[in-house]
Amino acid sequence: MTTSEIHNLPPEMWPSRYIEKVSLATGEVLEDDFEPRRLLVHSHRDYHLVDIHARFMMSRVIKATGDESLARKKMKEMRRLGHRTSRILARMIGKQDPKKLAQKLFGLKDREYYFRYKRHEFSHQEIEERLSELKTAARRELEGRRKNGRLALRVLLTGGTGFVGKEVLWQAAHDPDIAELVTLIRPKEIKDRKTGEVLETLSPAERGRRLLEELWLADSGAAAKFRFIAGDVERPNLGISAEELDSLRSTLTHVIHCAASVAFDDPYEKSFRANVHGSLNALHFSLGLQSHPGSPFVAHVGIETSYIHGRQTKDQALEDEIAFPRNFYNNYYELTKAIASIEAERFMLEKGLRLAQLCPAIVIGESRAGNNRGDTKVVNAPVNVFGRAKQALATTSGRWRDRSKAAIIARLACIFPGDPSAQINLIPVDRVVEGILAALKKPDVVGERVHLASDTRVTSDQIRTIVGEELDVKIKLAEPTLHRTVTLPLLTKVLTRLGQGRTAKALEKLGGIFSGYSEWGQPIHEVGKDVEILGLSPERPSAEHSFRMLCRHNKWVQNFGQIKDAVEISRREKVWWAFVLGLEQRFAKPAGALSSEAFRTALEASLDTEAFVLKNVREVES
Repeated sequence: MTTSEIHNLPPEMWPSRYIEKVSLATGEVLEDDFEPRRLLVHSHRDYHLVDIHARFMMSRVIKATGDESLARKKMKEMRRLGHRTSRILARMIGKQDPKKLAQKLFGLKDREYYFRYKRHEFSHQEIEERLSELKTAARRELEGRRKNGRLALRVLLTGGTGFVGKEVLWQAAHDPDIAELVTLIRPKEIKDRKTGEVLETLSPAERGRRLLEELWLADSGAAAKFRFIAGDVERPNLGISAEELDSLRSTLTHVIHCAASVAFDDPYEKSFRANVHGSLNALHFSLGLQSHPGSPFVAHVGIETSYIHGRQTKDQALEDEIAFPRNFYNNYYELTKAIASIEAERFMLEKGLRLAQLCPAIVIGESRAGNNRGDTKVVNAPVNVFGRAKQALATTSGRWRDRSKAAIIARLACIFPGDPSAQINLIPVDRVVEGILAALKKPDVVGERVHLASDTRVTSDQIRTIVGEELDVKIKLAEPTLHRTVTLPLLTKVLTRLGQGRTAKALEKLGGIFSGYSEWGQPIHEVGKDVEILGLSPERPSAEHSFRMLCRHNKWVQNFGQIKDAVEISRREKVWWAFVLGLEQRFAKPAGALSSEAFRTALEASLDTEAFVLKNVREVES
């Protein structure tokens, strides 16, 4: 997208509405328009061989010393040396501009500007007064709900069919303070895969009924607290009918806005429509509830991401503030979620909307069993690719040529872009939703931004070790910059020539997405408000244990993403849950803490993995 193409976007999508370009020399705001890609990290690097090699060398420094600050220091020294050499050469050959020579020879590209978010005009005192006012009002409204020891909350949920949304439904079913959960859901067309003909249109009510069945809730007493209504977050008033809207205005206490696009490779416009427009519609909706006479509305709870802070490679990503990252954003998902967060803050300060922002890290399956209700995105995707590569190698028979080809494909598919020291923040979905439901009951969370992240992270090296132990797959870590710019293009060409076009495209997509999150210098997210304000347990889930259970679940329950039927996945996850609970009782510790050998032995003794039923019927009944 060029600068001229920006003006083909609606003005509300222009990045310059939220972000300004500032001269490093004078501190003045530069009035240029700029295209969205300039806000991503890959627009500022990977364009020169020396730059790529320098990053590779810094990766090796960290591997040898474990000291990221030393790597940054060496990088700065190399840049100074490059500039000094360029000045000397420029004088020797009569070049007038040593900066251009430095860029041409060494890839040294000195920016004369930086980006920052446009700030609101509220003083610190005004902000404190506003927050105090909003918290007091939320506390008053919430206390008025308490009857017979329960709060009798009535909540509207967007994004209920998504990964996090399903867990909200599950936990809400078992929460006595939630009297009603109204879920916004669109009708769904069932089409013939070959012809595209619409075979059936599922109503919101029918989709909701099926969803409750998949969540093991349809026959429970809690099913009565759920209601599914037609709507669309990309439309005004969330696309809710006028009659339904009148009813909700007099009953809803909270809105949980969970709907978003988590596609890391979506273009800017698509990400903006899903994440910013959708958020604005939800904020307007909640403001309408709060302003309605006699409304019991307490607060709006927006779900963002802790990666709104982008590529912070030096300082902690703080909960209290959001600043444009000097190292830019990895993708448009992060950028547009950050813009959505800024819009939420504006609604709070300018319009007085009572709201809280919860910012999860990278969300994975449930902490104890790894159950993810069929999700195959984000971290699940590379794990499934590794597993299927192993399966292909194990099942290949026939001629030596075919076996050799399968071995080559499997090895190529198990190259993963990751610096061994890169720290990845994984947080199980049950911890995230515990935080979401706690926010409904804690008025002091109003006006706050809370990271739902872990204080224990896994490194790329740990991921390699765990995948090797759990899946018997040998992953080769590739330096991310080198992989993205050199190895991956060659790899996809080789796989395509071997007739593996789909695998090549999958690896290309995964490499493009994950190479940014597996480089050294990943952000460290401040945590604390999850415990101090939300009241969650200070013992956050172990990232290592959770990732082990993710691998085990994807292997045995989902067959590495190849079991796609939602009903069958639901059945298998119920059996898996019973199996895992049995393990915990037997060993008196989390299943994720068991070694791979101990887990496999218990699995073989207790679970028929072909029929996927427990061997001991009594275990199923219990």
